[in-house]
Amino acid sequence: MTAGSVAAQGLVRLPVWRARIVLAALVAAFAALLVRAVYLQAVKTDFLQEKGDARYSRVLEMPATRGRITDRHGEALAVSTPVKSIWAIPSDVQLKPTQRKSLARLLGMGTRELERKLAEPQHDFVYLKRQLAPETTEAIAKLALAGIYEQREYRRYYTAGEVTAHLLGFTDVEDDGQEGLELAYEQSLGGRRGSRRVIKDRLGHIVEDVQSIRAAQDGVDLTLSIDSKIQSVAFAALKAAVERHRAKAAALVALDVQTGEVLALANVPSFNPNNRAHLTGAELRNRVITDLFEPGSTLKPFTIALALESGKVTPQTTIATAPGRMTLAHYTIRDVHPAAALTVTQVLQKSSNVGAAKLALAMPREALWDFYHRLGFGTAPQLGFPGAAAGRLRAYRSWRPIEQATMAYGHGISVSLIQLARAYTIFALDGELAPLTLVKSELAARGEKLVSAETARAVRAMLEAAVQPGGTGPRARIVGWRVAGKTGTAHKQENGGYAADKYIASFVGLAPVSAPRVVIGVMIDEPAGDYYGGSVAAPVFAEVMQATLRLLGVPHDAPLEPLERPGALDEPREST
Repeated sequence: MTAGSVAAQGLVRLPVWRARIVLAALVAAFAALLVRAVYLQAVKTDFLQEKGDARYSRVLEMPATRGRITDRHGEALAVSTPVKSIWAIPSDVQLKPTQRKSLARLLGMGTRELERKLAEPQHDFVYLKRQLAPETTEAIAKLALAGIYEQREYRRYYTAGEVTAHLLGFTDVEDDGQEGLELAYEQSLGGRRGSRRVIKDRLGHIVEDVQSIRAAQDGVDLTLSIDSKIQSVAFAALKAAVERHRAKAAALVALDVQTGEVLALANVPSFNPNNRAHLTGAELRNRVITDLFEPGSTLKPFTIALALESGKVTPQTTIATAPGRMTLAHYTIRDVHPAAALTVTQVLQKSSNVGAAKLALAMPREALWDFYHRLGFGTAPQLGFPGAAAGRLRAYRSWRPIEQATMAYGHGISVSLIQLARAYTIFALDGELAPLTLVKSELAARGEKLVSAETARAVRAMLEAAVQPGGTGPRARIVGWRVAGKTGTAHKQENGGYAADKYIASFVGLAPVSAPRVVIGVMIDEPAGDYYGGSVAAPVFAEVMQATLRLLGVPHDAPLEPLERPGALDEPREST
């Protein structure tokens, strides 16, 4: 027997079942792989497609250009300028220490802050810095850093700055409206962002546009009723008055009564909407529309108008006002200038609280409430402006005689300046209450008829007498045009009562009297020293009204002669 045959006979034969087990395991493994392949490629394709796309394609957002806001003459007040932002895909970023320092320096941040933003690889997208200057983004682009990209965006710029800040409001970093008209007209101004799919190379650079998923739709321009020149004059006059009288704040609104357009709407203090780093909440308040105050004597013309409309009195009817005070429910109503008797015209001219109270008490409280309500008091004005205040007009059923009497001269009721100015349009439009708009309109205003033309003209004549020598508002007169208006001075409400030494000075008037075109309302909050509406608010009205009529080209209805100004001690003061 040879050695080879012996070795062959010494081999151990493996059991058949073991070979079959190995074979079965291999078949099962291949089957599992086959099932997995079928599952991934035929059933769950989205996962693989997503991972594949992430390697070479990306969906980018396409910003829409926000619509411009212009004044009535087409002058731009708010425009969106193109800027660029820097963003990154953290998982793709591979920076050397020197590159990291250079990028952080250009972005104006520390290296630790940059590392923190890039330390989250699970995030597919992260902004490093928004709205950078063009020269900065160009410097970053020259670094050619993998995973670092730039994106075109828009930043809002307000050409008039603080002059129109409260009216226009502002947008956020996404160019979305946050305040004012920017917020009110967000849907039309903002447009709709688009998106596109692009292909990038291994360094992350975009090499080809694949498709536009959704086209961007630019916003629609908004043309306001505001006249930027009148707005500038109004803001400057208010600012000077606040400084001169050391007042807390001031507000002004100018209305074109023919169309109901708001020509100017100004507030002081204001803010710079282009730089809001140190903006406070108080600076954001649009006092013309959102702040409420007791109108004081500026409400007397409406009490008198209702009395005339009822037929109970005429402008020449005499009202007994002696001895210049009257007491109701332990509360005494006083006149600053006591008189034995006054005609209805003189009640308005001399601003008699006693006379106005007696006229109000002679009428049903339901009639007073209904008239005030129809004038718009107690109801938010329909301007489409966010945060417009409704004011306070209590239900007449809760009125006591003393409240009915004091409401006749503007106590116990709260209004906004725009509500008050709008109410005065009934005297300019022969009894019609004009609807207001902040958007340019070419149509004549057609409002609700509240009093007869005869009543409106009679009160307009009384308001003209109130600004003549012997009235409370002679400082409201201007050269070349006849003016009508009413002063107001009221203690400021505070802690559920009235502050003894804080006042709201106001004036509302119209011009020219022969064919009224403009109504202007002025409110000065907490003037120091002299606090009467005739000496604090009326001069602001005169300055802005004269400029407005001149800019609008309104024909003169009075001589172009210098006006005689009475001395401060000779001017009657309105009762508070």
